[in-house]
Amino acid sequence: MSQVTNIVAAGLGGQGVLKITDILADVLFRAGFDVKKSEVHGMSQRGGSVSSEVRFGAKVNSPMIPAGEGDILVVLDMTQLEVARPVLKNDGIVITPENVPTDKLSSPKALNVMLLGALSAKLPQLEEKLFFEAMERAFPEKLHAANKEMFLLGRNC
Repeated sequence: MSQVTNIVAAGLGGQGVLKITDILADVLFRAGFDVKKSEVHGMSQRGGSVSSEVRFGAKVNSPMIPAGEGDILVVLDMTQLEVARPVLKNDGIVITPENVPTDKLSSPKALNVMLLGALSAKLPQLEEKLFFEAMERAFPEKLHAANKEMFLLGRNC
């Protein structure tokens, strides 16, 4: 990956797109990277398009990813794949629900964490432990065990 790594998450309101990038930005910051995050959402109406971008590296000047420069695209809802694809590089990585074992989801709401696990596998410079700690900060304690399980299913698929 280039000096600055560009990641986009896209889905529909209520799917946890922003939660994925909040956790990712937390992990990256604590790992010592310069991190910038931006988001576009119509969350006033559940189900509207939502996207969030995270850029990280030694030095990041802007939170916005120029078209065609995204390294990784995480899509929570397949209807958003073509909407978000223009930001992706020609050789960029796409992670969708089709890439993870959705039949093993503990809850449909856990798809975002499973996809975060799949994303984490593409970022070997980040320790798994950092993701667990960030998820513990982001979710209530009653969800910690289930989220860890979903994350690992995504990471190891």
